[in-house]
Amino acid sequence: MRAFALSLTRNAATADDLVQDTVVKAWSNLDKFQQGTNLRAWLFTILRNTFYSLHRKRRREVEDPDGVMAEALSEKPQHDGRLAMNDFREAFAQLTDEQREALVLVGAEGFSYEDAAEMCGCAIGTIKSRTNRARKRLAELMHLDDEEDLELTDPATLAVVTGQPAA
Repeated sequence: MRAFALSLTRNAATADDLVQDTVVKAWSNLDKFQQGTNLRAWLFTILRNTFYSLHRKRRREVEDPDGVMAEALSEKPQHDGRLAMNDFREAFAQLTDEQREALVLVGAEGFSYEDAAEMCGCAIGTIKSRTNRARKRLAELMHLDDEEDLELTDPATLAVVTGQPAA
């Protein structure tokens, strides 16, 4: 098995690891081996499949031995987005039914004012007015200034509040 692993990996240490992984997988799945079949072929199949699985996995990975790329990566804490989303939900619930309806249709769903007006059975100006008043009320309830960055993680929610199309 080691010779086969060495022919696949071309590295002694990696071949040894591959053989060890094969033996561990075979041992833990011994109940799947069928008596009377070729044990050697079964082990070589496990070894081969393990090699190709590792090979596919490594193709997706980026080699970063010095940690330079890892140091450049950062992620904003998710709790900020959850807290902002909770604030949004509370503020959104305080809007009138008509304002929520207008914001969902125009902001979150991306319908045009004309389409939203037709769905609601009212004039285009009415939808525009409801949407504008709802956005202003949301900003007021959420204590947002014009210069303040919104840190919502949900693009649809951001579209509802800002009036910008969802990304």
